[in-house]
Amino acid sequence: MNTLSCDIESFSPVPLAKAGAYPYAEHSDFDILLFGYSINHRPVHVIDLASGQELPEEVLYSLADQGVVKWAHNATFERICLSAWLTRRNPDLMDGRKYLDPAQGRCTMIWRAYLGLPMSLEQAATVLDLGVKKDNTGKRLIKQFCTPTTPTLLSNSGTHNGPESDPQAWKQFIDYNCRDVEVELALHNRLSPFPLPEAEWEAYALDQRINDTGISLDKTLVDNAVDIHEAYRKKTLPKHKNSPA
Repeated sequence: MNTLSCDIESFSPVPLAKAGAYPYAEHSDFDILLFGYSINHRPVHVIDLASGQELPEEVLYSLADQGVVKWAHNATFERICLSAWLTRRNPDLMDGRKYLDPAQGRCTMIWRAYLGLPMSLEQAATVLDLGVKKDNTGKRLIKQFCTPTTPTLLSNSGTHNGPESDPQAWKQFIDYNCRDVEVELALHNRLSPFPLPEAEWEAYALDQRINDTGISLDKTLVDNAVDIHEAYRKKTLPKHKNSPA
């Protein structure tokens, strides 16, 4: 195996758009529901993890294999989520690391941005007039299966809807996951005559390592700065309340 193109569907009670990928994946209730993949651009397969299926060993071990290049749309999200998932289920593969090495990943969203193309998978497929289009039912299905819900009989009093809650919609969800990988493959083929310079991929990996590591802050200094700012606002803003704009 030289390349693994993949796309995941996942659940977490943490709102992704507000909190970001790291808190989203670190929550104890986070889980990967579907894993769609293609090995070396061959036909796509979807593993229904939420229904008890397991990743083939070849695919599982490739996730941590430095010799296998992992492709995805917004590969940062896939890498962070897969890192958290492997840490809980197969910690031996992580070899003491918290995150998978970003140098293994290639992000088609970054590639498209470099070429001045839309970063949205759906819009890029339209602009490039690909033979395969992103499934537009995705937003509804993601809301149904990937976000918290009020406990009901259909969800077995759980906090989110599982496959058994709506088998027909779940099948559509699997098809949606498969289609995303197919669109990714089509994009890759279309963009292959315009490769991203290796120096850009190195910069991408460095950026990811910085995000993984974070930066040190003096919390006392930050807290005091906020207090001083608030005190200054209370002291000065009333004086200018009636000043002309």
